[in-house]
Amino acid sequence: MPRRLAILLALVSLAGCDRNIEPFDPNEQPAQPDLSRIFPAGAEQPAQAGPPSLPPVPGGRGAPPLAAEAGPEGEDGPPISGRIEIPEALAARAPAGAVLFLIARRGPGPPVAVQRIAAPRFPLEFTLGPGDKMVPTIPFAGELTLSARLDADGNAMSRSPGDLQGAAAAAAAPGATGVAIVLDEVLGGQ
Repeated sequence: MPRRLAILLALVSLAGCDRNIEPFDPNEQPAQPDLSRIFPAGAEQPAQAGPPSLPPVPGGRGAPPLAAEAGPEGEDGPPISGRIEIPEALAARAPAGAVLFLIARRGPGPPVAVQRIAAPRFPLEFTLGPGDKMVPTIPFAGELTLSARLDADGNAMSRSPGDLQGAAAAAAAPGATGVAIVLDEVLGGQ
């Protein structure tokens, strides 16, 4: 039976393939494809002079500079370092095998930088910098709000009751040292 199935699959794949594969031609010149078979007449879009323009990324090239940027045109600044602790009263709530997420944000939108630390030991010394950026075009610059969450299931998108979280008392600029984050909030009010 397995041999019959293999033969049947081979026949079906040969019969179903109608691609016209031609041998490689080293003299062939690149050309725009003929889209008239795909798009009906009248569905053409106006030709654009160049790629569509997107709004500038805050602090990026073409945008006004942020007040606390480390360098010209939104260059990345040096890493931020500090320490993450859990108060003694909550230390027993830290689940074994949990994952720590360290997050730097600059206002609304995606995080500027994130670190995922499996099975952390507290107190934990950290360094968060340009190598941890989420979006390469968003500079590691300006005033950044740092927060951390000890997540029991290790999924950054979920927040389970009993997870611990905390944030730095004040925003930090790249190059800051001694930033303290205390995981003193229990999610779900437990």
